[in-house]
Amino acid sequence: MFVNFFLELREARVPVSLREYLTLMEAMKRGVAEYSIDEFYYLSRAALVKDERNLDKFDRVFGSVFKGIESLLDAMEKAEIPEEWLNKLAEKYLTDDEKKQIEAMGWDKLMETLKKRLEEQKGRHQGGNKWIGSAGTSPFGAHGYNPEGIRIGQEKNRNNRAVKVWDRREFKDLDGNVELGIRNIKVALRRLRKFARTGAPDELDLDTTIKETANHGYLDVHMRPERRNAVKVLVFFDIGGSMDSHIEQVEELFSAAKTEFKHMEYFYFHNCLYEGVWKQNRRRFTDRTPTWDVLHKYPHDYKVVFVGDASMSPYEIMVPGGSVEHVNEEAGAVWLERITRTYPHAVWLNPVAQRHWDYSESTTIIRRLFSQRMYPITIEGLENAMRELVR
Repeated sequence: MFVNFFLELREARVPVSLREYLTLMEAMKRGVAEYSIDEFYYLSRAALVKDERNLDKFDRVFGSVFKGIESLLDAMEKAEIPEEWLNKLAEKYLTDDEKKQIEAMGWDKLMETLKKRLEEQKGRHQGGNKWIGSAGTSPFGAHGYNPEGIRIGQEKNRNNRAVKVWDRREFKDLDGNVELGIRNIKVALRRLRKFARTGAPDELDLDTTIKETANHGYLDVHMRPERRNAVKVLVFFDIGGSMDSHIEQVEELFSAAKTEFKHMEYFYFHNCLYEGVWKQNRRRFTDRTPTWDVLHKYPHDYKVVFVGDASMSPYEIMVPGGSVEHVNEEAGAVWLERITRTYPHAVWLNPVAQRHWDYSESTTIIRRLFSQRMYPITIEGLENAMRELVR
C-alpha cells in the first residue's frame, strides 16, 4: 500500500525522493501516526511535500489511493492496511486513573470465574468487561487491561499484569558464546575462587625440581597437576516474558560464567522455580528435569545462583496452582525454600535496577525468601554476591 502511494505521487509529478519515503517509513515504525488514517495523512504530507504548490496534487493522489477509507472499520474491510496496524487498533489503552478504577478479583474468584465463562460463552467478544475477548477490561483475553488477568491469545506482554498465560510460548536458549562488552564482569566473578590441583600431572613443578636436583646431584624433574578453580556452581536462569528485555545483559553474564567456572551446571525456569526445570528451551515441554533430581544430584557444597528479574504476580510464588503457565501442586515459595535449605550458599542476581525493587511485591517476597541475598547485575553487585558465596 505504501509503495503504491509513493509511486502514484511520482506519477503525478510530486517531487518526492526515496530518502523522504524512507523517513516516512521510519516515522511509521516509531508510531508517530498512532495507527490513524487522519494522522497518517498529516504525517505523510509533512514528510513528502516540500512545496505548497504540490499540496493539491498530493491530496488528489492520497484520496485516490486511500479512497473510501473514512473509518477504521472501512480500513480493515477495504484497504491493505499492514497487519501490525490492525493488531494495534484492537488493543485497549487506558489512563492511569481509569486503570485504578478496575478492581482485581483475587486468585480463587478469578479461576472460578474463568471456569464459568468457558462453560457459558458461545461466541467472540471485544471491548467488554465480562467475557473472554479482546480490547476490554475483562480479566480474560488479550490486548486489554486488568490488574490481575489471564492472558489468552496474545503474542507478548503489554502491561505485565497477567497472573496466568493460557498460550504455549516458545523461549530461546541464552547464547553462551557472546563476546563480552564489559570485561569487568569476568573480573568480578573471579572473586569466587577455590583453587585445587586436580587431574593429570602435566605442569612443571619448578620449585620441587630444583630442590630434588640439588639433593640428588642430578636432574630430577617433577610434574604436578594444573592449578584449577575447584568451585562448583549451579545456576538457574529465568527465561522468557519480562526477561526478554534483559537478554543481552544476562547473555554477557552467562558467557563470563562459562569461562570462569569449569564446574558449572545450569538450568532454565520461568518466573519462579517449581517442580521441573530444563536445559533446552525448545524442548521445555517434552524434556524436563524434576527439581527433586537436581537437589539429589548436586551436593550441598555447590554455590547456587539464581538470575531473574523477580517480576511476577505474587500468586506465582505463594499460591499452589499460581504458575503463569501450568497448574503447580506446590507453591513456588516451597521450592525456593528447599533450595536455600539444601544449599547454604545461594544468591539471587537481578538485572532490574536496585532502586526499583521496592515497587515490586514479588521482588520483596523473593528477597525475604533468600534472606536479603539479592544483588543487582552491576560490577559492585556481582562482587558483593561473590563475597557472599565464599563466606
